[in-house]
Amino acid sequence: MSEASGGDHKKRAVLPPNAPRKANPRLAAGRARALGLPTRGTTNANRLRRVDRWLVATQVPRLRDAAHPLVVDLGYGASAVTTVELADRLAPRVPGLEVVGLEIDPERVDAVAADRDPPRLDFRLGGFELAGLRPVLVRAFNVLRQYDEPSAARAWETVCAGLAPGGLLVEGTCDEWGRRSAWIALDAGGPLTLTLAARVADLERPSDLAERLPKALIHHNVPGQPVHDFLRAFDAAWAAAAGLSTFGPRQRWAAAAQTLGDQGWPLVGSTRRWREGELTVRWSAVAPR
Repeated sequence: MSEASGGDHKKRAVLPPNAPRKANPRLAAGRARALGLPTRGTTNANRLRRVDRWLVATQVPRLRDAAHPLVVDLGYGASAVTTVELADRLAPRVPGLEVVGLEIDPERVDAVAADRDPPRLDFRLGGFELAGLRPVLVRAFNVLRQYDEPSAARAWETVCAGLAPGGLLVEGTCDEWGRRSAWIALDAGGPLTLTLAARVADLERPSDLAERLPKALIHHNVPGQPVHDFLRAFDAAWAAAAGLSTFGPRQRWAAAAQTLGDQGWPLVGSTRRWREGELTVRWSAVAPR
């Protein structure tokens, strides 16, 4: 369940409208039917490093406070590499951490059997229903871009219904090499924040990240919509900070972020994240009208 790139956006996958609500048919051994559709499954080592850095910086307390610090990597693709990296990055900071990679394609689950190291790291067949698990944190990257917008919203609903109390879903997309990323954090109450992250040296302007916006926003980046206003404001702040380019693109990014904050955009998190090429804004400021 990793993103299919290129022409896959011309034909959208669809979840049945009642998929999140009706009782799931049962399989052998009492397993619930996995919800979702397999995708191309491509991935690369370090592709998800930007979201992983954000998880380490912001979500370790949530995991440490949990009685069962379970993390699900939803739709890890044809290789276990990014799930293994997620476990390696979080485990030193979270005692008793368990990471489970879920894939809807049985062949992909079989292919990563050698990477299993339970209970620290395991792989199972499952989709948006989370295979009956109750994780504190779900990372779902490059999964929902193949779906139409209503189906993606139903997938959000299904995943969030399966979270442990106080749990979080982090859903987003990135390019093939992980240099441009965007993700939404949401809980049982709905979306909370949007984060943009990039190798800033590769950007001409912040709105270059529009191509990586998650499904809930990508079709709303048009005049009159809040996310479009936000990206235009970011571009203007970036242009105004051009004189700081001498000190490097990260300094320019941080200065542009400071300008956005001064203008009243509700930015979230430590300013130290700006120097990592990140910016997080409250969902209320960018949510589609």
